[in-house]
Amino acid sequence: MVYFKHIKVFIIFFLSIAYCYGQSTDCTLDIGGETANPVVEIFQLNDVQKQKLEELRAKYSLSSKSIDDEIAKLLAEHPQSTPEELLTLAKKYRVLQLKLMQSSRDIDEELIATFNQRQYDFYLTLCHEAVRKPIVVNPVIYEETLVDEK
Repeated sequence: MVYFKHIKVFIIFFLSIAYCYGQSTDCTLDIGGETANPVVEIFQLNDVQKQKLEELRAKYSLSSKSIDDEIAKLLAEHPQSTPEELLTLAKKYRVLQLKLMQSSRDIDEELIATFNQRQYDFYLTLCHEAVRKPIVVNPVIYEETLVDEK
């Protein structure tokens, strides 16, 4: 009887861990936010990647500004006097919030796609340590230029 009780506890524990891991969020770099400079240092980005990072930050800034404007307009103009109107507002707001999150994820994916194998492996390690779901891309294979010794 005691043995059966321990199995039930183990199964519940295992299922709760599996559920939590299945619900883990994407492993994003948040390059549109304040954390872009550490990304350069942590992943030791080359000059091409740094340039791409700046382009992506500008692209995200435009995208997020547009969505932020939509949110401001929604909050200012949507009726909010009844519970039904508030529920409708919440649903519309959630759509815009998800749109903003997807935009951020897409920008991060574009940068991660420029990673070489070493950088991508390090990214995967960090994601697994943080129990986050990594963005799957094919790392870039950079051809190394060999200098002939004379």
